[in-house]
Amino acid sequence: MTDKLHDQVATALASHQLEYSVFACDPDFADTALFCEKYGFQLGQSANAIIVATKVEPIRYACCIVLANTKLDVNRTVAKLLEAKKVSFATAEQTMALTGMQIGGVAPFGLSDIPLYVDASVMASALEVILGGGNRSTKVVLKPDQLLKLPNVQVIDGLAIAK
Repeated sequence: MTDKLHDQVATALASHQLEYSVFACDPDFADTALFCEKYGFQLGQSANAIIVATKVEPIRYACCIVLANTKLDVNRTVAKLLEAKKVSFATAEQTMALTGMQIGGVAPFGLSDIPLYVDASVMASALEVILGGGNRSTKVVLKPDQLLKLPNVQVIDGLAIAK
């Protein structure tokens, strides 16, 4: 295991002066449910950064941040935000090409060219939240209000719905 963040993530965290800590993890346990079970975190404390893409050209992307105990409302809320009829999760290939990050480690840090939509429930969390570190071997732990220091952030009511 390594505690080295993806370079782009580390640069963004520093340039936006976010207060955070790094949590090193086994890459085999980077996926949210496995990570929470192995390391004793609650699903409601883990926030997933999900890249979404419109289905028609020109393809538009966004990064949506939702708690792991909810699910992203892609078909209504995200489609409305992106002004598109059809939106879906970006493929692993699209995600890598856009962010330079693998699924299971995607972070919102350093993605200044696309909108960052944060579900209001993430911001309402009294706990620190855990996000990807840009790779499958690190996570970033921070207070939700630190996300507001990032460019292109919008807090959205109803971005996520109950599972």
